Amino acid sequence: MPEPTGPGPGLVDLDLPLAVHDLTFLPDGDEVTVGRAAVESYAVLPADGAELLRRLSTGETPRAAARWYQQTYGESVDIAEFVSTLAELEFLRSGDEPAPAAPTGPLPGQRLGQALFSRPAWLLYGLLVAATAVAIGRHADLAPHYRNAFFTRYLTLVELVLFVGQFPLLLVHEGFHALAGRRLGLRSGFGIGRRLYYLVFETSLDGLVTVPRRQRYLPMLAGMLADVLVFSALTLAADLTRRPDGSFSTGGAICLALAFGTVLRFVWQLYFYLQTDVYHVVCVVLGCLDLQSAARGVLRNRVNRLLGRTDRLLDESQWHPRDLRAARWYSWLLPAGYAFSIGTLLLAGIPTAVRFISGVFGRFGGGGASGAELADSAGFLALNLAQLGAVAALVIRDRRRRRTI
Repeated sequence: MPEPTGPGPGLVDLDLPLAVHDLTFLPDGDEVTVGRAAVESYAVLPADGAELLRRLSTGETPRAAARWYQQTYGESVDIAEFVSTLAELEFLRSGDEPAPAAPTGPLPGQRLGQALFSRPAWLLYGLLVAATAVAIGRHADLAPHYRNAFFTRYLTLVELVLFVGQFPLLLVHEGFHALAGRRLGLRSGFGIGRRLYYLVFETSLDGLVTVPRRQRYLPMLAGMLADVLVFSALTLAADLTRRPDGSFSTGGAICLALAFGTVLRFVWQLYFYLQTDVYHVVCVVLGCLDLQSAARGVLRNRVNRLLGRTDRLLDESQWHPRDLRAARWYSWLLPAGYAFSIGTLLLAGIPTAVRFISGVFGRFGGGGASGAELADSAGFLALNLAQLGAVAALVIRDRRRRRTI
C-alpha cells in the first residue's frame, strides 16, 4: 500500500503532530475500546490500532507513527485514512479549538451515587428486604397479587394510581441507573422510547463501555435493585398502616397497588429480547457490542435464504465476530420472544381490555349508572386513549428518524 506524500484529508499535514483530545483506552482481550466521553464517541480497535493512536496522542507525527507501525508489525498502514477516521470520530481538535479544561471536582450526583452504593447502604438494603420477607411470611395478604391493583371500584382512580403513580417510581429506577454511573464518573441522560408496544423511560450510559467489564454490572442492574427496594418499602408501609381491625387503610391499599405494578416492571426486565436491563448484562457477559442488530441481520438473512432471495442478503462481516457468534443462537430467541409478547397481548391483554371497555360502555348504555360512575368511565377511556396516542406518536417519530438517516 503506497504511503501518502502530502497533507492528509481535511488538509492535515502528516509531518506535523495531531491535536488529539483526551481519550480513554480500555483493553478488552485482544481489542481496545477507545472513547471520548465528552461527545459520547467510542470505537473498538485492534490492539495494534490502539497503540498507533496512543503514539499519535503523545505528539508523534502521523508519518513517523506509520513508519513505526511498519517496523513493528511488518505491514504498512494507510495513515491518511486512519487520521480521517479519527476526525470522523471527533477524536481530533481543530487548530483553533482550545483544549478542554480538566474537571475541577466530582460530577453532580457523584457523591450521592457513592453513598447509595456504599457498604452501609448495602447493609440497610439487606435489612429492608429481609424485613419485607418476614412480613410477607407472617401475613399472606401482603404478597403481590393482581387483586391488589383494584383497591377501589372506580376504574379512573385505579388507572391514575397505576399510571401516574408509577412515574416517580420509574424515576427512582432510572435514577439508580444514573447514580450508579455517576459513582464511576460517567455522565448520563434520560429519554423516552418504545419497545414493541411498551412505552419506556431510558437512561443513557454510553461512557460505560470505557470502564472495566466487572464495573459495568452494577449500573446496568441498579434499576432492578431500585425496584426491589421500592417494592419492599411499599409493602412494609402497607403493613405498618393497617387499621385496628387488621384491614388495610386507603394509603396502605394504594401502596400494595403500586407494589404490584413494581413487580410487573421487574418481571418486564426479564424480557431481554426487548433490550431491557438484562439484555445489556447478557451483552457484557458475552463481550458483545451490538448483539440486537447482529441478531436481526442474521434472522433476516436466514429468512431470505429460505425464500431464495440471495440478492437481499446482508454482509455479515459488518458485525463484530463476537456479536455474529452469539447471534447464531440469539436470533432464534427474537421471534420466540416477540411471539410470547404478542401472544400475551392477544390472550390476556386484549380480553382484559375488552372486559374493561365493555363494562365502561355498559354504564353509558345501561341507564342505571350514577353520575360519578359515568364520569369514572369517561376518565378511564380518556386515560387509555392518551396512552395509545403516546405510543403512536413515538412510532411516528421513530419512522421519521429512520427516513432522515
